[in-house]
Amino acid sequence: MLSEPMTLYKLMNLYMLKKVNFPLTNAQLSNFFLEWDYTTYFTLQQALNELLDSGLIKMETLHNSTLYEITREGEETLEFFGKKISPAIVRDMDKYLKENRFRMRNEVGVVSDFYKSTNQDYVVRCEVREGKNVLIGLNVSVPDQEQAEIMCNHWKDRSQEIYAYIMKTLMSDPPSGGT
Repeated sequence: MLSEPMTLYKLMNLYMLKKVNFPLTNAQLSNFFLEWDYTTYFTLQQALNELLDSGLIKMETLHNSTLYEITREGEETLEFFGKKISPAIVRDMDKYLKENRFRMRNEVGVVSDFYKSTNQDYVVRCEVREGKNVLIGLNVSVPDQEQAEIMCNHWKDRSQEIYAYIMKTLMSDPPSGGT
């Protein structure tokens, strides 16, 4: 075991981010550490912030969540120091990831966010991702923040239906007799 618990928590985060081929949310990482009683929420946040400051992970903040991904430097660090994580802890992380991978991938695969544009309306950005690839990206301009928030909240529930409609419409022949 490592003599410095904070170093262990950092390596554990790097391990989990490396084991999946998609970003993990702050909530997903927190759930593991808190469910398995490895550390407190605040200590975990400190470890994540130190990993960010040192460039070992990167962060993307969206409308309703924060996503973390391991960087090349983080992968190299894990490769060099990863053996310092005990086999028992690796088993716990592997078990958690195996049991929750599908749910976690779905949680980060459908994302939405909005921002205020230069002409004072709001642009809602909606995406469906498979790993690091964007399957569909949709930007919609709306007049106010309330509408932007409603669209972001509905995207997760309706993205599959919208994606299927767009694919069907774009792949089918256009109706005949039109202009």
